[in-house]
Amino acid sequence: MNVHDSQWLGRALATRGFTEASLEEAQVVVVNTCSVREKPEQKVISALGRIRQVTGGNPGVLVGVAGCVAQQLGEAFFAKEKQVRLVAGSDGISGAPAAIERLLEDPGLRLSLLDFTSHYVEREAGPETSAVPSGPVAYINIMQGCDNFCAYCIVPFTRGRQKSRSSTAILEECQAVLDKGAREISLLGQNVNAFGQDKSGDGTSFAQLLRQVAALPGLERLRYVTPHPKDMGPEDVAAFAELPQLCPRLHLPLQAGSDAVLKSMRRRYDSEAFLRLVENLRNARPDLALSTDLIVGFPGETEEDFQATLHMMRACDFMSSFSFIYSDRPGARAALFPDKVPADIAQDRLLRLQALQDELGARWLADRKEAHEQTTLLLEGPSPKIGEGQEPSWQGRDPYGVPVHVPLPAGTDHTGRLVQARITEAKKHSLMAIRTGEPW
Repeated sequence: MNVHDSQWLGRALATRGFTEASLEEAQVVVVNTCSVREKPEQKVISALGRIRQVTGGNPGVLVGVAGCVAQQLGEAFFAKEKQVRLVAGSDGISGAPAAIERLLEDPGLRLSLLDFTSHYVEREAGPETSAVPSGPVAYINIMQGCDNFCAYCIVPFTRGRQKSRSSTAILEECQAVLDKGAREISLLGQNVNAFGQDKSGDGTSFAQLLRQVAALPGLERLRYVTPHPKDMGPEDVAAFAELPQLCPRLHLPLQAGSDAVLKSMRRRYDSEAFLRLVENLRNARPDLALSTDLIVGFPGETEEDFQATLHMMRACDFMSSFSFIYSDRPGARAALFPDKVPADIAQDRLLRLQALQDELGARWLADRKEAHEQTTLLLEGPSPKIGEGQEPSWQGRDPYGVPVHVPLPAGTDHTGRLVQARITEAKKHSLMAIRTGEPW
């Protein structure tokens, strides 16, 4: 989502006559930020220090901070860094291009765009600022914010309450990127299954939106992130059986395997409900691959709780996961919880969890190699790897989103093309293949 925001801001500024420049030459530098974890905040402060060092602290260089950390710390950035003259929060980023022009006209001015809007504000329209894909994959926001208030999460405080876009605006943007060459679309939202279930909604459910997007001419693949297990209903599950464009890969955040920890996290499902959802999904799409998010060291987590997480990982057979050590986030309820897990114990649990995930992921990739699986790749660009016959190798993604390297004839730009291939080798996080047809 942040990458999508950054790309949009870059295009919007280019439309207004700006051109991309190196840090040494730039007159405007915008740092777009995330604060889901503690480390990204530290990276923001470090990045601002690097900007000051490279630019010599030149007051003529306009520095802006956008996104979640901007929403969280707000005008405190003005005191931290003299060069910072713009802070634009999650909703305020839509006004950043006009604000930057105004700040360049008035060097003594500072602006903060931190108010949350009551509805989803559409961004600058027009062919120059619509979601032009940088490759064959396009990312489309369908909503902003979240109403769940999980105990560990800062998103409702930095991205605000849930606001759905109109289905008409989403479909128009999807068709625009397909007309410009995209072949795969990923729909983005903090809780996509709750799309339309707020006062900004237009009566379209998420399952209905999936069907409408899948019906657009030119679409080869459809994905979405991020669902919430508690909101994933029968229609959402059935879409995996009914829509051939919907890829057989789902990122389904578990967060923890212990029912006690899940309750403390305010996730509003238990392990039994999660396993039932996984069973229903795989009944709908037997080849469905699942990835997940996992937190270790949540306040009060015992070794028994942690073992329950490892058990759930095996039971769900996750192909991959994003895993983190819990960290307090200001404003989130869990920051006030007692019984914090010591850092050394949390680190040990993270390493054990990641070792199990490496095992599960390697087995999933190896099974595909052993089956000499036939697949279709969406080609993204040249790869440094060399395949059979020393032909130049290209990297593509299979329907599961896994990087696959395949040799292709030289002299042609294959970006955005599809090619049939057969898996021949499994690496740690990728696959090797040989093509079994001509790219199209």
